[in-house]
Amino acid sequence: MTTADDAQHAHPGPTEHAVVVSRELDAPPDVAWTAWSDPDVLRRWWGPTGFTCPRADVDVRVGGSTVVTMQAPDAWGGFRIHNRWSFRVVQPPERLAFVSTFVDEAGTALTPGEAGVPATVPAEVPHVVLLEALPDGRTRLTLTETGYVDEETRAQSQAGQEQCLDKMQAIFAASRSGSDAPLF
Repeated sequence: MTTADDAQHAHPGPTEHAVVVSRELDAPPDVAWTAWSDPDVLRRWWGPTGFTCPRADVDVRVGGSTVVTMQAPDAWGGFRIHNRWSFRVVQPPERLAFVSTFVDEAGTALTPGEAGVPATVPAEVPHVVLLEALPDGRTRLTLTETGYVDEETRAQSQAGQEQCLDKMQAIFAASRSGSDAPLF
């Protein structure tokens, strides 16, 4: 499902300081889509290594939003950061476009500084997620974030997204191998 303003959100925007992360997942696109649409699956991969996701309120539709909470490990103080992903394009199981913003636990918008992150992080970060079918029932997922104005902030986000998608990739690999960690 798409909206009339798809053209505005069809491309991720300026790419000078873009984050681009790609992974091959051991699942077809319709199953890989659940990483974004199923709260139980989303909670298993959102957040960098060592972080957890205690909250994932999911409404994947144009005009809908997902609110996720990323919690730091106790060794880092256990702080929580809440994000809202406001969906602009939803084309299951191939494409998502959303804008990520910081919110408090109640869902009220926050500036990056109020959320406890560096002021160099943009208040709104556009994202595009593409899921491409590969042979043998696999999927190439490519996530692009834009809006960063400096390399240091972009690099920090890149590292975090790399770790998140490593966790996602492991979920689908375990599911395909028949390990004790089922997808659902």
